[in-house]
Amino acid sequence: MNHRPALQAALTDPRLWRGSGAAPLRAQATGWTALDAVLPGGGWPRGALSEVLYAQPGVGELSLLLPLLARLTRGGQPVAFVSPPCQLHAPALAAGGVALPHTLVVQTPCGADALWSAEQLLHAGSAALLLWCRDIETTAMRRLQLAAEKGDGLALLMRPLAAAASPSVAALRLRIERIDGTPTVEVLKCRGARPTQCIALTVPALRTPTRVTASPARTLARWQAGTQVLADRSTA
Repeated sequence: MNHRPALQAALTDPRLWRGSGAAPLRAQATGWTALDAVLPGGGWPRGALSEVLYAQPGVGELSLLLPLLARLTRGGQPVAFVSPPCQLHAPALAAGGVALPHTLVVQTPCGADALWSAEQLLHAGSAALLLWCRDIETTAMRRLQLAAEKGDGLALLMRPLAAAASPSVAALRLRIERIDGTPTVEVLKCRGARPTQCIALTVPALRTPTRVTASPARTLARWQAGTQVLADRSTA
């Protein structure tokens, strides 16, 4: 029996460490040249959990992700937002290049329902999933990691900066805050490389999320209605 294919697959597993370092990482470019240059594989690790820690909502966390989301959705790949802290501003996302028909929103408080929905969406093949969750147990983070591996997608956990003091199983951990009015990113943890210095993003922060009282756009309402099935099933 030829065991070479199985051995080769094991040697290319990104979780494997060898004397010369980690196995090559597969990644999706962030769209920010300076950031891609310091990340192993040149971007967000595929099939893995990443964390984005923000000082406060609206400091630029969605601007950081916008190039990725735009590229994926324009290519027909689905992305999902689970438990955003405020109503997403669909026109701003569209203006940033995001193809709205390939975007799903699940509005449910962070907790068992949100985590269940996130896992199911990753298993179903979401190219990228953004989950806002202030407090999350290590066990739940590991389940997200496993779901991302199975679906070969990007699990992006959005958390307040205070979470930086807690341990994390994420392959990549970034902090974003505004310094002198400019969104600035720092790599706190990176599988396969050492943390690096701060990197300034040369664009203003995206105007979302933002608290509004107006009714959401018709397309956004349709997405929420469609994905409500996930939340309903999680409580069945």
